[in-house]
Amino acid sequence: MNGTRTVLITGTSSGIGLATAIACAREGFATVATMRDPSRADALLAAARDAGVEVDVRQLDVTDAASVEACVTGVEKTYGRLDALVNNAGVASSDPTLEMSTMDALRANMEVNFFGVIAVSRLAMPLLRASGGRLVTVGSVHGVVGQPFNESYCAAKSAVEGFMEALAPVAAAQGVTVSIVVPGFVPDTSFGVFPDVNRSTIQAASGVYASTFGDYIGWISAQGWETAAQMSGEVAEVVVRTLTEERPAFRIPTSRWAQEYIDHKLADRDGSVIQSLARTWIGLQQLS
Repeated sequence: MNGTRTVLITGTSSGIGLATAIACAREGFATVATMRDPSRADALLAAARDAGVEVDVRQLDVTDAASVEACVTGVEKTYGRLDALVNNAGVASSDPTLEMSTMDALRANMEVNFFGVIAVSRLAMPLLRASGGRLVTVGSVHGVVGQPFNESYCAAKSAVEGFMEALAPVAAAQGVTVSIVVPGFVPDTSFGVFPDVNRSTIQAASGVYASTFGDYIGWISAQGWETAAQMSGEVAEVVVRTLTEERPAFRIPTSRWAQEYIDHKLADRDGSVIQSLARTWIGLQQLS
């Protein structure tokens, strides 16, 4: 195996994934930047040129088993190792509330935001065990605190959080560190934008909930989001620290606003209490 640390990042055509790919390359990682459609790589490649770094762009559709296997196998063949996986690929929910949505739409959201994360992690794990590597997933404050009219996205992110929390002590027994990075409002991504067309479309499709949706949008519009906003590059810096710190926490909010937001739900903010307890259940020492 060569001596250069290798990281595989999903969903790098824009936003947090793009910024993370550039940040990892700057940090010295051999950076495999994946996306469902590599023809959308222009922004990433331009950013890499501007930063004076190289990224290895590869195709990966997290919902396609053959694509996942080909990508992970290809990374092993090219680099001989994998030191870190960053699960970032995801889709925003643009459906109205539960009974006005469809089962197909709900399942499609889970396929990308939950099962896609698990599919890539599952095939990457043998390589991460071999390198004593890191498994990092970009979660969301809405995986901790539910957001009205965004039920399927919140459910998927909550499922990812629960899965990774349960996996973390088991992976630690094999030398793999599992963490979930938790951003809040990131306006320079598709997740930070709520176009008027979506507002009107969702409200029109919300039936008896249309008035409630209007009230919710009114509340959103009245908030002072300046203190909550955080750019993709700032989140990427937190991801890189999670990949490089000796002992990163399990749950890592990316800003003070995100910390305070999830404090409404969590007393064990960084997950250390649960992780320390769970380690004893499988014969490991508690975290000091």
